[in-house]
Amino acid sequence: MNIEPVAFFRALADATRLRCLVLLQREGELCVCELTHALGLVQPKISRHLAQLREAQIVLDRREGLWVHYRLHPDLPAWARTALEAASTGAADQPLFLQDRTALADMPNRPGARCCA
Repeated sequence: MNIEPVAFFRALADATRLRCLVLLQREGELCVCELTHALGLVQPKISRHLAQLREAQIVLDRREGLWVHYRLHPDLPAWARTALEAASTGAADQPLFLQDRTALADMPNRPGARCCA
């Protein structure tokens, strides 16, 4: 995989995209509805940012019926994974990122085998 460093860091420079990536780094895979709930943003905005991350080859999506699940691209180069891990570690204690994790953990009817309640 040949990911461009400028495109990669440009994607991380947006707060919404970084918040999504930090949650994906921590959780592994999340449905759009989980990200919408965690970040407290409307679905079209979340989907637009996820599309940008997909175009930058940072995430992959998986469709399951009407639902779309996202995860970090498994073929990200080592330098990109290291940067994401460092960003996630650095953001872990920041209020906004703590709020995102808490909201996700408190999500009622959080998807399991079937998404989304």
